[in-house]
Amino acid sequence: MKKVVIVTDTTACVPQELVTRLGIEVVPVQLIIDEKTYRDAIDITPAEFYALLRQARKTPTTASTPPQPYLDAFCHASHQASGILCLTEPARFSAMYTSARVAMDSARETCKGVDIEVMECTSAAAGLGLVVLAAARAAAFEKPLAEIKEIASELMPRVNLFAALDTLQYLVRSGRVPQAAALFNSILNIKPVFTLNHADAHTVALPRTMESAMDRMLKLMEKAVPGGQSLHVAVMHADALEHAAIFKERISSRFDCREIFITEFTPVMGVHTGPGLIGTAFYSDKPEA
Repeated sequence: MKKVVIVTDTTACVPQELVTRLGIEVVPVQLIIDEKTYRDAIDITPAEFYALLRQARKTPTTASTPPQPYLDAFCHASHQASGILCLTEPARFSAMYTSARVAMDSARETCKGVDIEVMECTSAAAGLGLVVLAAARAAAFEKPLAEIKEIASELMPRVNLFAALDTLQYLVRSGRVPQAAALFNSILNIKPVFTLNHADAHTVALPRTMESAMDRMLKLMEKAVPGGQSLHVAVMHADALEHAAIFKERISSRFDCREIFITEFTPVMGVHTGPGLIGTAFYSDKPEA
């Protein structure tokens, strides 16, 4: 039996290959499109979601994940390990942290002898995913639960996330920005670059092309990364694989990447950001003492 199993949800954008290899338990988030409910990554893939998003008669929505799927994941993990660490996106972004906490309390009653902890990550999407992967790798080395929690806590402040929107159309639909902003966006063809670095999302640049947006994100990465340190990088995209591949190549040519992979941007946020998004989450290795 393992010491610890890591649990997260589909908003973490962890590629299925890594989920399988590291034995991560992933809770699917529910998506509602034209009044039909889908379980993310089970009933619908991100690529299928973005295709439907372009054609949907009504703006798709997300449903708060109830405690039961987390409880199911905890019960399944309890047969594999004596400890469980669940990592969720920030509570200010969704109710998933609260649902996981409720499930944890129930699981402690039904899964006796299993130590369960729930942690709220300071990043989201692939930023959360990088923390999940670090925790899962520590679990693969049979680190104890307390040490894995410490690893995750220490890593969170070092994770950066930047992304560029192709359009403001979907933010307008969701009521997140006023119609005037969309008009401004359409006239100037702005590709806003935003960050989720340890605070609410905010804009950091307003380039006019996706190529310029990539240039800006590369400069932001250089500013955030201490010189000479290797990086762990996730390149995110929302139905924009070609741009993601170009961005990945540009990052690889400029930085020493200990790991770099492409992943699909979570539909839970893609509901609001729309297709075409390109972004990256990354952190640098700590310098050796």
